[in-house]
Amino acid sequence: MGQVTHEQVNLMLRLYDIRREPRLREARDWYVRNFKPTSLEDVMNVAPPNSQENAFMRMVLSYWDMVANVVNRGLIDEEFFFESTGEQWMVWERLKPIVKGWREMFKNPHAFARLEEHVKRFEAWREKNAPGSNEATRQMMASMAARERKP
Repeated sequence: MGQVTHEQVNLMLRLYDIRREPRLREARDWYVRNFKPTSLEDVMNVAPPNSQENAFMRMVLSYWDMVANVVNRGLIDEEFFFESTGEQWMVWERLKPIVKGWREMFKNPHAFARLEEHVKRFEAWREKNAPGSNEATRQMMASMAARERKP
C-alpha cells in the first residue's frame, strides 16, 4: 500500500465535492438511468446534439476521464482511490460498446483512453482483492437491465 499524503486526501475530497455539485449530480443520475447505448445511433436517440441529455452525457464522461487521468498520473495513490470509488467502472461499462465507433467517427484513437486504462487497472485491483466481483457486478447490471425491459 502506498503512502497517502495530505495533499492526495485533499484532492480526493475535492473530487468528491465536485461529484456532489447539483448539476453534475443530476447528470450522473441521468447517465445511470438512461445511458445504455449499444450503437452510435442509440447515443443520438438518447442524447442528441444540443440537448440537455447530451450535456449530461458529456459532463459525466469528461469528469470521469479527467479523474482517471489524475489517478493515472499518480497524483492520487491508486489503491487509495480504488478503495473509495467504483462509479467510474459503471461509466466505462456503459461507454464500452460505442467507444470504438466514437474513436473512428472523430478520428481520435485516444478518446477516453485515460478512463479505459484506469478501469483496466481498477478491474485487476478489484479481482485481486475480491475475486469474481467484476463478473458478479456485470451479471447484476445485466439482470437489472433485463428487468427494466420487461413490461
